Amino acid sequence: MSIWSSWQVWAVLSAVFAALTAIFAKVGIENINSDFATFIRTIVILMTLALILYATGQFQSPRDVSPRTYVFLVLSGLATGASWICYFRALKIGEAAKVAPIDKLSVVLVAIFGVIFLGEKLSGPNWLGIALIAAGAILVAYR
Repeated sequence: MSIWSSWQVWAVLSAVFAALTAIFAKVGIENINSDFATFIRTIVILMTLALILYATGQFQSPRDVSPRTYVFLVLSGLATGASWICYFRALKIGEAAKVAPIDKLSVVLVAIFGVIFLGEKLSGPNWLGIALIAAGAILVAYR
């Protein structure tokens, strides 16, 4: 098995890039409206993904996607857009080291929503970890 087949590697890379996102965004939005900054960021993401799909030959025909898949991907896209707008506004007026941990309360919410809506099961140690993440995020953001 290749290291690139490990979900853990991709999750760690996601965390690294999310951290860089906060730092780069905080500097990038100093003299610009946060919504316009989000717009620029979105264009960059679209171009990057288009290039990746083209380079790897992974583009799929939109006709092959089920209506249910489209509904949930559109909802996910709307939630992502709302998250980015809120995140950039928070970064515009707050400190990155305080905004990012509160944003990462999404980890806690994903666990709770996963149990409620997806029927996922979490053990006692899992719930303890979620509680510690929540407490840690609040403590890091505390003044």
